[in-house]
Amino acid sequence: MNKQKNIVKGMLWAGTASISWGVSGTVLQLISQNLAIPAHWMLSMRTSAAGAILLIISAILYRGKIFNVFKSWPSVISLFSYAVFGLMANLYTFYYAVQTGNASMATILQYLSPLFIVFGGWFFQHSRPLKSDLLSFVIAMAGVFLCLTKGNFGHLAIPLNSFLWGLGSGITAAFYVVLPQKAAEENSPLVVLGWGTAIAGVLFNLYQPFWVNSPHITGTLVASVSTVVLFGTIIPFGMLMHATKFAPSDVVSIMDALQPIVTAILSVIFFKEWMNWIEILGIVLVILAIYILQNGRRKGHLEQEYDLHY
Repeated sequence: MNKQKNIVKGMLWAGTASISWGVSGTVLQLISQNLAIPAHWMLSMRTSAAGAILLIISAILYRGKIFNVFKSWPSVISLFSYAVFGLMANLYTFYYAVQTGNASMATILQYLSPLFIVFGGWFFQHSRPLKSDLLSFVIAMAGVFLCLTKGNFGHLAIPLNSFLWGLGSGITAAFYVVLPQKAAEENSPLVVLGWGTAIAGVLFNLYQPFWVNSPHITGTLVASVSTVVLFGTIIPFGMLMHATKFAPSDVVSIMDALQPIVTAILSVIFFKEWMNWIEILGIVLVILAIYILQNGRRKGHLEQEYDLHY
């Protein structure tokens, strides 16, 4: 009974984290489109603020251990690769996907990242695909196609460049998951995220310092940027780490499905982006595809462990 309660508790924390990311994506659309904030300034501001806060929290929790990530070259290479090709690239592509299209479609395309991770395994490690991988790919492509066309199969519902930026955000989200694994082997994920965000902040500011040519500061801008920093990075990550204390990671990952749903609902409420039943079906198919992929992979690993044991 206690185990069941813990799993429910973990799912609630993970679900709240996904809702938080959904809120952040919607606010990002407000910043990029309605407030017309330049991407480079926003990215410099976001990573600088989030990186500083995360490192302060890490220093309080882990004290001098936050520098252990720099003690070996494999860890350092993993950290900097994550900062540049994972974090920076993902934030950049997702921002432009939202700015040129909308948060709902950008979130759906980024949600495909588990598929890109599997593709990377096929291509670079020559791992044999599972039947569930192929099934999820077909279902996901059907879902994306329905979302992109909204039933008008000869016309894209978003600009082509937004679609390409969205695909880029899905690919870089896969890098975001894979690249920091070496650094996270002997260091807290919070420390790795903190240093990765701080490094990204330094690099973004080398190109566009947030204190130079900054936009007109208003209450709406401060509230919006604060929401993205807190609800797009710090709060959900902390919730996700807390969730894994109560429920297995595969159960926690299922709650990711709330993010595109929340973003879609908020886009309808705040941006009047009405969805027809075909687009709703497309979102459902994409979520179903990722669930089939993750569930199939989990069962595949369990079968491998059983074979090795016996």
